[in-house]
Amino acid sequence: MSVVGFDIGNLQSVIAVARNRGIDIVGNEVSNRATPTMISFGDKQRYIGESAKNQEMSNFKNTMGAIKRLIGRSYSEPEVKEFEAQFIGCQLCDVDGEVGVEVNYLNQPTKFSATQLYAMYLGKLRDTTAKEIGGTMSDVVISVPGWYTDRQRRAVQQASRIAGLNCLRVLNDSTAAALGYGITKNDLPEDKARNVVFVDLGHSSFSVSVVAFKKGELKVKSVAYERSVGGRSFDQALLDHFIGVFNEKYKIDIRSNSKAQVRLRAACEKLKKVLSANTQAPITVENLMNDIDASAMYSRDELEALIQPLLQRLEKPIQNAIADSGLSSDDIYAIELVGGSIRIPAVKQRLTEFFGRELSYTLNQDEAVARGCALQCAIASPVFRVRDFAVNDITAHPIRFKWEDANGSDDTSLDVFARYNPIPSTKMLTFYRKQAFAIEAEYADPTQLPPGTNAWISRFDIKGVEPLESGDLATVKVKARLDLSGVLNVTSAYTVEEVEVEEPAEQPEAKEGEEPAAAPEMRKVKKLVRKADLTVLQASQCLDAATLTELAKREREMHTADLLVGATEVAKNSLEEYIYEARAKVEGDYAPFIEAADQKQFLSNLMEAEDWLYDEGDDTTKDAYLEKLAGLKALGEPAAERFREDKERPKAARELRDAVAQWADRATSQEERYAHITPEERQRVIDRVEKVQEWLDEKLEKQSQKAKWDAPIIFANEIAKQCEDLKYFATPIMNRPKPEPKPEPKPEEAAPAPEAGSATPAAEGSAAPEQEMDVD
Repeated sequence: MSVVGFDIGNLQSVIAVARNRGIDIVGNEVSNRATPTMISFGDKQRYIGESAKNQEMSNFKNTMGAIKRLIGRSYSEPEVKEFEAQFIGCQLCDVDGEVGVEVNYLNQPTKFSATQLYAMYLGKLRDTTAKEIGGTMSDVVISVPGWYTDRQRRAVQQASRIAGLNCLRVLNDSTAAALGYGITKNDLPEDKARNVVFVDLGHSSFSVSVVAFKKGELKVKSVAYERSVGGRSFDQALLDHFIGVFNEKYKIDIRSNSKAQVRLRAACEKLKKVLSANTQAPITVENLMNDIDASAMYSRDELEALIQPLLQRLEKPIQNAIADSGLSSDDIYAIELVGGSIRIPAVKQRLTEFFGRELSYTLNQDEAVARGCALQCAIASPVFRVRDFAVNDITAHPIRFKWEDANGSDDTSLDVFARYNPIPSTKMLTFYRKQAFAIEAEYADPTQLPPGTNAWISRFDIKGVEPLESGDLATVKVKARLDLSGVLNVTSAYTVEEVEVEEPAEQPEAKEGEEPAAAPEMRKVKKLVRKADLTVLQASQCLDAATLTELAKREREMHTADLLVGATEVAKNSLEEYIYEARAKVEGDYAPFIEAADQKQFLSNLMEAEDWLYDEGDDTTKDAYLEKLAGLKALGEPAAERFREDKERPKAARELRDAVAQWADRATSQEERYAHITPEERQRVIDRVEKVQEWLDEKLEKQSQKAKWDAPIIFANEIAKQCEDLKYFATPIMNRPKPEPKPEPKPEEAAPAPEAGSATPAAEGSAAPEQEMDVD
């Protein structure tokens, strides 16, 4: 069973696997520890990850990232249409109520929802992981921003199902980093908590969380976010700056050319990284537009001045998180930094000044979240043994329930899950009804959501409610739960009935000397008991079961098609490589091993296959390439085999002759170490050696009479097998250990002579010893 964590980043994603008593980061097909979070659509297939990154410039209109920012959101949201669109090359659109993209896929305009795109990317990470672990994977924990809404969290879970994965938990990324930090600490206190602030500046957002650690557990105390400030915000500031610089310097309108913007954005991102290690650096974009190579010099000081407004926006989330936690500066043990964009010197300096203390860098800023997800997956796995460590997370958004009263009017509401409510958490609500009713769940504070976000979460229809026999209202219990992933569900609903039952009454304690009553007195009490389970029907903004099944089927079909395209490309390349390689060799090394007529025919076939490959065979099926390759190899492989045998056969023959000589010498040796080998055994080895020698001489003699282009009489692997067989036959005989010598009997010791004047007593039960006498 695999134990895997996915950190889905806006720019790149990381895979972590728990194994070998630790956490390993999985490299992708080019051995990178992080995979670009990008998808590109082509005429024949999809490109995901590294291959999509390669399409970023040439196919930018059909290549996109930022799926993390789009999943579970509506196209109508202003932030999506006005803000997110500037970072996405594809055309955004509405797909069944969710934002998606319209791309040219298989030469057809095609729409995909953000959930589908997310599932495609998860499928790529799934395949990368499966290749690494040498088998299929299913269970996974996936990181999400803490500010994700219920709809976004559900969408991630549904994307996992579309990709054929079992998402055990959707874990807030700051909580994942905290888990990776705390579970390795052996010195956590048992009483007073150790409070650590986690500051995470990623590619698209900024988050702060305050976490209290005790031995064996962590508890998130508060969180705060700035959803729209991250590494890409600094890239955008540089992009806007250099658009103005280059427009003025070269008299070009970069905003009118989408491809020029993509190229300049990539150069700005590179410049930002270079300035993190250098005080000054050039920015150069070859052929930016209109055949103009644009360049300029830029300094770190200029960059810091440019991004000051963005840096100022980082302070408020920090202030809010610390204020909500109720902690003072002295209560904070450390400030841990996470996220790739935290490396910018101006960011580190700003944070140091704000906190007024040294910052901590004990976590791997790019991989900490993935490691925490893998650890959480290991904790949840029944077959993986992990140190006990409780993860107590919180919800960032308060949730309110609304319903109509029993008369069908006067909407009533209740904030069921407050802000910072622990997760998982269960609440029991009591209603009094005569018939079916509905409960609406919504966010109690829409101002904390992105502008334009629908605050409505779900509707729960409670079916099967009937009045009591007396006509009175039935008592209905509804159990609402925020699960481990922070997703809201009504897990059950049932009616209860008040019944009268008898139970023992409390008995006064017997006084000293009194005997207790023979039987306790009984009393009648009224209790609520579960009467009937009710049906709960849920409606949300996410996909229904039928649509989910259909999308999973479609994803499997696209994945199979991608694999076929890849296999077809491999077959085509194999054919092309064989044509060029075989032509060179059949006119060179292979020439003596193929008859002139066959050589001419083979060269003709190669030329014909090459012409076909670049004409009608340029775009055909995998089977067609394999069939063409098989036809060429039917003539070419025998010549290649004869060439190989001509090189390998003499070497194999030398090795067999050496083995024959070696075993013959041993069988006739008079050395002491072989002295215990019987003549019969030695003769058996000699007979076998002579038989092998005769076989080899006969075969090589026949082979010498053949032309080089004739089929071989004897093969190198046959000679090698004879050598192995001889070894296995002779070794047990000639290497038999020498028997241990038999021990010699010990001489009997003479009894000591008795001293003068003393008597030697006889042994008990035996006669007295005989006297010794000297006889001439």
